[in-house]
Amino acid sequence: MENTKVIITCALTGILTDPQKHSVPVTAKEMGNAALEAYNAGASIVHCHFRDPKSPKFPTWDPEIVSEICEEIRSKVPKVILNMSTGVVGSDISGPCACLRRVHPEMAALNAGSLNYLRVKENGEWAWPPFVFDNPVEKIQGFLDVMSQTQTLPEFECFDFGMVRSVGLFAKNGMITPPFHLSLVMGVQSGMSAQPELLPFLIKEMPEKTHWQVIAIGQKNIWPLLIESVRLGGHARTGLEDTFYLPSGEKTDSNGKLVEALTALVRSTDREIATPEETKKML
Repeated sequence: MENTKVIITCALTGILTDPQKHSVPVTAKEMGNAALEAYNAGASIVHCHFRDPKSPKFPTWDPEIVSEICEEIRSKVPKVILNMSTGVVGSDISGPCACLRRVHPEMAALNAGSLNYLRVKENGEWAWPPFVFDNPVEKIQGFLDVMSQTQTLPEFECFDFGMVRSVGLFAKNGMITPPFHLSLVMGVQSGMSAQPELLPFLIKEMPEKTHWQVIAIGQKNIWPLLIESVRLGGHARTGLEDTFYLPSGEKTDSNGKLVEALTALVRSTDREIATPEETKKML
């Protein structure tokens, strides 16, 4: 893992975050402004989920809405790299695939395996009805086929140790070819915990020629985890999808402030921030 410049990604808005409770961008104009704010703070990639402004609590795969949002982002920030979410439950991937074909994003997230997606409140009740976030190999291959057509780089999101190893199996099987981009999603209650000491073990399981980043979810340990990612040669993501909390513990509704905090931490490790042009060359 050579000590390259650090690629910073900003996840502008989440799939489950209620905009009536949290100030997250929804409309095309809001998403464009959020992308510009993140770019000005140091992000070279913006990771996007999409909402219907008429029903903002829920995700949408309407190609018209998704295209409008992406066009606004590209208009406001032509240099930024667009990373589209593709996560759906079930075998029907026609919605995300239609959006990939419509937008042709430079990158797209691709879940590397299945997970019991669980969260328990402090009183022991389920935060939502338990469900399986299913991503069997045939579903992953379906996304890879479309991403090949649209010349979109897959970003493998790994929620547990086995998913990291699975990416190596995809490579060995010939499903994917290097270089690879892998995201360690840490902090989801039923996935890997946000523990910095896990990183060396996870890095050992990655295939050669892998660029990797940490996605730190929640409030506890996330900033020490991101610093450790950078120290070990990785990259890092922040944004309102991942956390509302700055290193000071202060709550924020600003993607820009989160990215500013991350860039400051990166520079404290004597590594520098990659520009979008440098990011494209690396990936």
